Amino acid sequence: MPITRYSQFTGKWWDGLSLEDLFGELGDYLLQSGFQHRFMDEYLDGDEDGRDLQDLYRAILQALASGGQIRYEDIEDWLEGEESEGKTQLDQILKALLERMLQEGYITLPGREAERSETVPRGAVAGSNTDAGSVKFELTNKAIDFLGYRTLRDLLSSLGRSSVGRHDTLALSTGVEASEAPKPYEFGDVLNLDIPGTLLRAVQREGLASPLQLDYGDLLVHQAEYQSSCATVLMLDCSHSMVLYGEDRFTPAKRVALALAHLIRTQYPGDTLNVVLFHDSAEEVPAGRLARVTVGPYHTNTQQGLRLARRILSRQRKDMRQIIMITDGKPSAMTMPDGRIYKNAMSLDPWILRETFREVTECRRSGILINTFMLARDYDLVAFVQKVSEICRGKAYFTTPTTLGRYLLMDFMTKRVRRVH
Repeated sequence: MPITRYSQFTGKWWDGLSLEDLFGELGDYLLQSGFQHRFMDEYLDGDEDGRDLQDLYRAILQALASGGQIRYEDIEDWLEGEESEGKTQLDQILKALLERMLQEGYITLPGREAERSETVPRGAVAGSNTDAGSVKFELTNKAIDFLGYRTLRDLLSSLGRSSVGRHDTLALSTGVEASEAPKPYEFGDVLNLDIPGTLLRAVQREGLASPLQLDYGDLLVHQAEYQSSCATVLMLDCSHSMVLYGEDRFTPAKRVALALAHLIRTQYPGDTLNVVLFHDSAEEVPAGRLARVTVGPYHTNTQQGLRLARRILSRQRKDMRQIIMITDGKPSAMTMPDGRIYKNAMSLDPWILRETFREVTECRRSGILINTFMLARDYDLVAFVQKVSEICRGKAYFTTPTTLGRYLLMDFMTKRVRRVH
């Protein structure tokens, strides 16, 4: 008979630390959007983006201290490089956590093999006078997807109990899950036969006989609720106004984008999501790059963003096509026919407004719905958003960074035809 022997756990407390909980605490640091350097972007070098190991170590220590697991006094000794028992222990904690992050696939060190413990650079776990700042790290797709999952979980928990599924409609279809009365089979229907009803129709037609002859008109199929597919383009305003006025509005927008991507991938597999950033111009970015995107350049080219989103959606063959636009500023730039960028940040330029509304009209003609989430409440901006909603018959949400995710996810999942102010 086999015998199982249990021995006392001799590891350190940080060996049992949950990396998932730690990454949840590091979310604001990992998704930083330039809010910390909003007044000196033009003076910063391209490498000074907060993505080196030294900054990661500081963020980890701050998260551990906030949770009461280490002392702030030991962090001060670690930053000053003073040798002490507390500093030695922090070195061990950081080295162990970095090795676990590499082994479990949350981060990678470019040009190095993540599986080898030698990826920890010599002297990197120390104070500010070390060479750790020269070693960059990258978030993996697993880490980005996890951040989206955590954001989605937090947002849905704030909504209360919710059944997340595919988009319900008022139409019926012949699916696998029967929820309505059966109907006669038509060419193209899913052959999910209502066997008792089919046999009963055959018996009524020619009586009890053996063998029983089935005719085309005898076939009955189950009906299920028709669940549509949706193509979505998420337009994120990354002009500098998103981090001005003492508030970071872009990081919550990125969190919502990651949560929406995770929701679509796990609950709406037939849907698609594309992300478009609009600033002086507009560009499409994959979801994998979204975590590293920061604000800039300066202006808001809503017209070019809508044009790019419309071109993306024109290639999609879905039942529903929509644009979700998150912005906090007025249109201050437009792309002219020759490709040059016209800018005017002083006021609502009539030329820019006219071209922007023209692009909104083109979206409506293409059957594309535009839902706008406005993070500001200035009178002129409210009037602009209301005009966009009026043209495209979409919805306007005037919200804040703290309530953005709740309203956006509720809109995406319910698809109610109403305007919310």
